[in-house]
Amino acid sequence: MAGISRPPHTGAERLDRLAATLNAARQSSCIKASGKICSIEASQVFATGLSTIAQLGDHVEIGGDTAITLGEIVSIQPQQVTIKLFGDDLPCKIGARVIVRGQHLIYPDQSWKGRIIDAFAKPIDELGTLQDGARALPVKAASPPPLRRNRVGKMVTTGILAVDLFTPVCAGQRMGLFAGSGVGKSTLMSMFSKTDGFDTIVVVLVGERGREVREFIEDALGDNLQRTVVVVATSDESALRRRLAPRTAMTIAEYFSSAGQSVLLIVDSITRYAHACRDVALSAGELPVSRGYPPSTFAEIAQLLERAGPGTGDEGSITGIFSVLVDGDNTEEPVSDTLRGILDGHVVLDRKVAQEGRYPAIDLLTSISRLADTLWSAEERKLIIKLRSMIERYEDSRDIRSIGGYKQGTDRELDECVELVPRLYAGLIQHPNSPRIEDAFAHLSALLVDGQQLDRVPKS
Repeated sequence: MAGISRPPHTGAERLDRLAATLNAARQSSCIKASGKICSIEASQVFATGLSTIAQLGDHVEIGGDTAITLGEIVSIQPQQVTIKLFGDDLPCKIGARVIVRGQHLIYPDQSWKGRIIDAFAKPIDELGTLQDGARALPVKAASPPPLRRNRVGKMVTTGILAVDLFTPVCAGQRMGLFAGSGVGKSTLMSMFSKTDGFDTIVVVLVGERGREVREFIEDALGDNLQRTVVVVATSDESALRRRLAPRTAMTIAEYFSSAGQSVLLIVDSITRYAHACRDVALSAGELPVSRGYPPSTFAEIAQLLERAGPGTGDEGSITGIFSVLVDGDNTEEPVSDTLRGILDGHVVLDRKVAQEGRYPAIDLLTSISRLADTLWSAEERKLIIKLRSMIERYEDSRDIRSIGGYKQGTDRELDECVELVPRLYAGLIQHPNSPRIEDAFAHLSALLVDGQQLDRVPKS
């Protein structure tokens, strides 16, 4: 930030490097902290001998007779630690040895593009092993210092007309797609994945149905898979894996961004990440305080999302598209309410719009982009405000028109709305295979101009 001088390395940065060094040493084969299983429950176990050594979030290996079980320390008491397992099976037994491996690290590399991996960054695409990069990165990391972050970049042309007109997206912005089930959320996410202008795309599918993974990769990504890293944690996997997958994806996105690349991060869905965080927190003994969610759930959501955005110095940016599954179409439920306050804008998909056959089913009146004013020209801003006003008038008069209470010629402004809004609605319809629209306002001009409206629509 201009005008603020800093030493080459701050105390916080030196502490971070020291912590990373110590963590790497803890995971090395020469240093092993171990304990023993003392109690076993349905999805977690308890171990003694680690309370003064282990840290929250440390990964552990539990040695059994035939296999090694992986787990994570989620709670530490004076006499024992609570370990939640990454798998549903419990091959361990009382007295089994527990080895602490420290915080989970991954080794991203440029060669990971085009690969499909799991939450542990292990390949699941049967294309061979992944090449490790030169640098180990923790999957749970702090966001960049706020005063050192760059400003958001220029507008990203998504090719989705309703988005580029009413909720434009900047490079480095974090947008949420709010929708109930079956309203077209995943379809809109697939349209975002075809956006040009990004060097790398990172997609994480959290809690998705297994059969949809291949469909998304083949149909939505297509040729874009060659510049994409896909992280998968399906709905049948444990809560720990579903919580780990978005962190792994964010770390991979940070790796490419640190190399100066512009990264698009797509998370489908952040709500299932919240559910996984809730399950882990409840296992650790936290009390639910907000409709079943413990306090740490909302803290973990904020920590993850703040890692996306503009980088520092010569780094690139991470543009985040986070889908939000609105439970029961209630946009006021705790997760949705929290995310609206963190994100830089939200696109709301409405079931009524979908039932009318208009896709993407975006509610143009409730969807906003907090950075739109920095992208629109004065003329474009005036037009969008006018269109929003016309849409609101058109929707408010829907009941009156349906019972025959509207008569053409009695209200000039309403006549204009009845003429133009349906034409606008029809023009905004797009499907995943529809042609990309590079100039949204020029397309809007061609859509609305009929001679009488020519002076109202900019020709940009």
